[in-house]
Amino acid sequence: MAENKLQKEAGLMKLDKLIAAREYIPGNEFPVPIRELCERYERLYTGAINDVMRERCLLEQNLPSNIMPLRDEMTVCGIAFTVKSAPNVMIQGEMTFRAKMLDEMRPEGVVVWDTSEDTEGSLWGGVMTATAIAKGLRGAVIAGGIRDTKQILEQKFPVFYKYRTSNGSLGRCLITHYQVPVKIGKVTVRPGDVIFGDIDGVLCVPREIAYEVLLRAEEIERNENEIFKWVRGGDSIQQIVDKGGYF
Repeated sequence: MAENKLQKEAGLMKLDKLIAAREYIPGNEFPVPIRELCERYERLYTGAINDVMRERCLLEQNLPSNIMPLRDEMTVCGIAFTVKSAPNVMIQGEMTFRAKMLDEMRPEGVVVWDTSEDTEGSLWGGVMTATAIAKGLRGAVIAGGIRDTKQILEQKFPVFYKYRTSNGSLGRCLITHYQVPVKIGKVTVRPGDVIFGDIDGVLCVPREIAYEVLLRAEEIERNENEIFKWVRGGDSIQQIVDKGGYF
């Protein structure tokens, strides 16, 4: 009954196009296996990938700059598995819902967790890390807090986060959704998008263009390696510019 009422309201307000635009989930296949795609991305760096998206007029694909890796050397690429939580005092049903969510995670994924700007609780810890590894995930991006930091570090699993706290999540926040579009900062992340993170932050590459972005970023990396050779070889600024180089 409730669903039928919402459908009728959407029709009366002519919201169908808006719902389709806001809530669609991409499902296109890649021309290479997902693991190969991710491994090739992980040989790149955020600067090259971001420059490609700038060429495509996508200037707001960088997650907030205070989401950084737990260790500087951590680099990750994977398919977005989105989670949404919010501050909440309720506890009942949380563990059952969390278990269902974890059961649906798939290999080559990266958890992208929208915490609704929570500043008190931790949403990721040592057991979640071990579970993610067992499920074949490649990393986690938590727009909020983590704990059990030593345990995470020992497991060598790429985690990007905002802050650390010993506060557990139960009684402080509640998972409300998963595998739905989420918005973190200015970036809308959809399930299935390609997530890339390194020492300079985290990028969301829309799934529909992820392979083309990869090819162009690989080209940029080759070009920049050539520019480095010119600089180290003693070429002047003008010589480098004349050969198509940039700074």
